[in-house]
Amino acid sequence: MPERIPSINSEQLQQQARELKFYGLQAHWQEIEQQHYPLLASLLRWESDERQQRSLQRRLNNARLGGFKSLAEFDWQWPEKIDQAAIHALLQLDFLSTASNIILIGGNGVGKTTIAQNLGHQAVLQGHTVLFTSAANMLNDLAAQDGDNALRRRLKHYAHVQLLVIDEIGYLSYSNRHADLLFEIINRRYEQGSTIVTTNRPFGEWNEVFPNAACVVSLIDRLVHHSEVIAIEGASYRMKEAQEQAAERQRKTTKKGAVK
Repeated sequence: MPERIPSINSEQLQQQARELKFYGLQAHWQEIEQQHYPLLASLLRWESDERQQRSLQRRLNNARLGGFKSLAEFDWQWPEKIDQAAIHALLQLDFLSTASNIILIGGNGVGKTTIAQNLGHQAVLQGHTVLFTSAANMLNDLAAQDGDNALRRRLKHYAHVQLLVIDEIGYLSYSNRHADLLFEIINRRYEQGSTIVTTNRPFGEWNEVFPNAACVVSLIDRLVHHSEVIAIEGASYRMKEAQEQAAERQRKTTKKGAVK
């Protein structure tokens, strides 16, 4: 008795071939015998899976997230104030569908960057384009462009991604030129794409970050409109870890001396 060939929907296979842009295969579709459908289905699935994996890797590389600790390892008990529920809700990425912004405000070492990196990573996994950059790197990059055409290309580079993460606004002071460039980025992304900002300064102190810049009020206005502001308070976790490591080294040194 001949082996029974599994029933495979020809139209679904054709649709997969169209989505993968296999134009030659589509042009010769009538020449494919039904007995070859199972192998063809496997080939199309393999190609689709491989393309998805390459796309994910490309988005991860382009995101420039760097190394970071997962929120599963985050010490939620260390900050004196942190809205854990709100941060976990952000991982659902609903803010991306409304082009809303996320502002993380807090002192040094409280986890702002880690949270922003985790949100960026989750967005990449869900198929979005992401770019992570420090404020200093982005603004210096833009200011260094030679000519209007080069500047337009770099502005587009930062403005076109679905999620832009700008880290460490407030740690340095910037010129009026830098302030204008940041305003241009935020203005281009306004109601078009989501931006995550981490800062150690409340908005009332941004005039010190951008001294004498006329656009600061407009910059903040566009940034906070359609945004969620999350404040984190506490001592530096990095300082805590450094102190623990120093204590552990001292303990080992003391133990070694006692043994001698």
